[in-house]
Amino acid sequence: MKKLSFLAAAIFAFAAFVSFNNVSAKDGLAVGATMEDFKLVDASGATKSFNELKGKSGAVLVFLSVQCPVVKGYDERIVKLAAEYEAKGINVIGINSNATESADKVKTHAAETYKFPVLIDKGNVIADKLGANVTPEIYYLNEKNVLVYHGAIDNDRSGENVTINFLRDAVESNLSGKTVAKTSANAFGCSIKRAAKN
Repeated sequence: MKKLSFLAAAIFAFAAFVSFNNVSAKDGLAVGATMEDFKLVDASGATKSFNELKGKSGAVLVFLSVQCPVVKGYDERIVKLAAEYEAKGINVIGINSNATESADKVKTHAAETYKFPVLIDKGNVIADKLGANVTPEIYYLNEKNVLVYHGAIDNDRSGENVTINFLRDAVESNLSGKTVAKTSANAFGCSIKRAAKN
């Protein structure tokens, strides 16, 4: 009986932690709109601008979390994509907008996990501007800073049964000069823990 109670509590806690959201264009930057340059402090404490960090062919912004189990399930795929896209002139830029995750934790996690910059979005300013609600959530911008794709990386959080690579398809289509067939897909994962507004 104790085991069942513990299991039920664990499932409830996980369900409360993980949120499955779909962000519509009206909630943030719309596909086809241009992203303005912005500056944030990175995990090492240095101020970096988006235009400074993006690649010659564009950038992929990915909203991350230190503790989200969905992000943990995607970490290996994100690192692999970052290396692949960097070779194509597209830089991956991580953004942590969680008010509940300290700068020290973000710094340690970024150093241990990623080979690309992770910015700290204090007060979730950029998350609000883009309309990001979950981690991981992707924004793929082309060389002109135009949003080409927004949403999920692929259709399977475990990585074992991926049948649609939303981000990869968008990148390949855009780089080859083709129209991106699917410009958005439901972003799923853990809700971004926003700072309390005064």
